[in-house]
Order: sequence, then C-alpha cells, then structure tokens
Amino acid sequence: MSVAVEIPDVLAEAIQSSSGDLTRGTVEALALEGYRSRRLTESQLVELLGFSTRMEVHAFLKSHGVFLNYDQEDLEADLRFARDGKF
Repeated sequence: MSVAVEIPDVLAEAIQSSSGDLTRGTVEALALEGYRSRRLTESQLVELLGFSTRMEVHAFLKSHGVFLNYDQEDLEADLRFARDGKF
C-alpha cells in the first residue's frame, strides 16, 4: 500500500537531515512509534524496514533509544524453554 502524506517543508527538511532520506525517515518514525505503542511487533518491523533478522530490529531500536517490549511473561517463557533444554 502506498500512502501520501503532506507535511510542512520545515519538518520534511528536519526528517531528511536526520535520516538522509525523507521516505525512509518517515517509515522509520512510523516503525518506532508503532513498536513503542505495541501496535507493531518485532516481526512486523523486520518486514516494514526490510531487515533480515530480529537482531537488526534490536540494533535499530537500540540506536533510537527504544527498549524491547519484553515483560515478565516473556521472561518466564524463556526460562521454561531454557529449563527444558530447548535453548
């Protein structure tokens, strides 16, 4: 799907100067906010940003100061998985 967005030139210049590419900067901003608000998952970011692995997503999030969405339930599942020798 293609989406056309109109933004003031000043904002376009700010996005472009920070990312080098207005389109890519806009997509990255959408990805970051989608992940922060828990509307997008890591897997969806892989697809949206054209990455090959979750590790690339982790590096991208880290470079933008965004923490992973990892809660107590995730930790417990990982611990069960490790105890079962499946790690």
